[in-house]
Amino acid sequence: MTRDLEAAQRFYRAVAGWRFRPARLGDAFSVAFLDRVPVAGIGALAADLGVAAAWTPYFAVDDADVAVDRIRERTGTIAVGPVSFESGGRAALVADPDGAVFGIWEGNVAADWRAGKGPLPAWLELRTRNALDAAMFYGAVLEWATDRPGCCTVSYEEDQVVLRQNGEPVARLNSGPVELAAYSPHTRPRWHVHFRVPRLRPAIEAAVMLGGRMVSDITSNAAERWVTLRDPDGALFTLTTDVGADSDEDLARPGLY
Repeated sequence: MTRDLEAAQRFYRAVAGWRFRPARLGDAFSVAFLDRVPVAGIGALAADLGVAAAWTPYFAVDDADVAVDRIRERTGTIAVGPVSFESGGRAALVADPDGAVFGIWEGNVAADWRAGKGPLPAWLELRTRNALDAAMFYGAVLEWATDRPGCCTVSYEEDQVVLRQNGEPVARLNSGPVELAAYSPHTRPRWHVHFRVPRLRPAIEAAVMLGGRMVSDITSNAAERWVTLRDPDGALFTLTTDVGADSDEDLARPGLY
């Protein structure tokens, strides 16, 4: 959700190479595509709402009312909804017991909508106080690791809870340094989105040129290199690419920051 839909589309088109189409929810919404695959939705915030611009994951559920009841029973918070849309579907904006905000969606989902790592365009990370407790909450609310059709599997790998769909990792739940939240807001308990780009340097330069900024150093492991950014409206996100896509010399050139 953003305050200026057209500006957000220009920003993410330049940074991530997305193309946009109108969404079924009305003129205030659009869907971003990468290589004809839907990646994300962008919606315009009403001018009188004192809500921060942010990326928020929405999880599909069979019954929004049932999911909302489960959230309340497990000390989560219901902020909005469930709300019905004229074009079909119902949604609610909620938070888990640690305050991480997410949404639930009851209705049709595009068959080719994908998320994950590897060649897929996006994946999700939950930064929370206790990943195992969070996995119990989300598993009960969203019916993870059940026999429900299209359901996900959950495993514990390298100190993370990993959610997989059709064998592909789509989300990771991490226990992080959330006690530093007062000094570093992006470490608060929250869902965080990662978007894949071919190269980091051109994406960062495009983001800075259009009013975004880096909020972390460039970090890497044996397989990937990534950086966290804030878009011009304040929404946090991480860009990631394969190691080798950018040379160390390119990343160190003046002007990157």
